[in-house]
Amino acid sequence: MSTEANKAIARRVVDAINNDDEATFLELLVPDVVDHYVLPGLPPGREGWNMNRKILRTAFPDACWHEDDLFAEGDRVVGRYTLRGTHRGDFLGIPATGSAIEVSNIHILRLVDGKVVEHWGHGDDMGLMRQLGAM
Repeated sequence: MSTEANKAIARRVVDAINNDDEATFLELLVPDVVDHYVLPGLPPGREGWNMNRKILRTAFPDACWHEDDLFAEGDRVVGRYTLRGTHRGDFLGIPATGSAIEVSNIHILRLVDGKVVEHWGHGDDMGLMRQLGAM
């Protein structure tokens, strides 16, 4: 697929997460997708990534990923995003604070035949914990 087609798939993944569209999200991932950014204790593959998505949606129901940059080369798409939302539910044992959060992230997707087969992510987890008063 072209780099533009791969970028369009990456945008569909983010749109599905932002719109809490589980069917589209799952459709875009192969069942055994390798997620290198899964929360501890979650199962591997699509099931674990979807559980991760639901945990974030429960804790930050208004969460929205904003694309800051998006690059594609070969079978990989790299995006720099800002996650914004409000902490309205339990998150990793931290009760809701009502705090607004803003966290920068970088995500890399590897695509094969229009599906995500591998994901890497890196976010400002320490910054998030500070914003939630956990540090």
